[in-house]
Amino acid sequence: MRKLLEIVGFVAVLQGVAGLVTEFTDWNWGLVRRTGFFDGYEIYASVALLVLGVALFAVAETRKPGG
Repeated sequence: MRKLLEIVGFVAVLQGVAGLVTEFTDWNWGLVRRTGFFDGYEIYASVALLVLGVALFAVAETRKPGG
């Protein structure tokens, strides 16, 4: 369970960073940019993904290894 939380947390942080990079540069990558219902709220969604990723890492740290 711990590894799963770490993997999902990493993906959330990665997508949050990708969304912020996309908003402030001319690059076009990341899941937030491609999702239609985030139109106009991409920065908020990206920050929320970053917070979610950090929270998942924190929860993963409280879990016992292998449990």
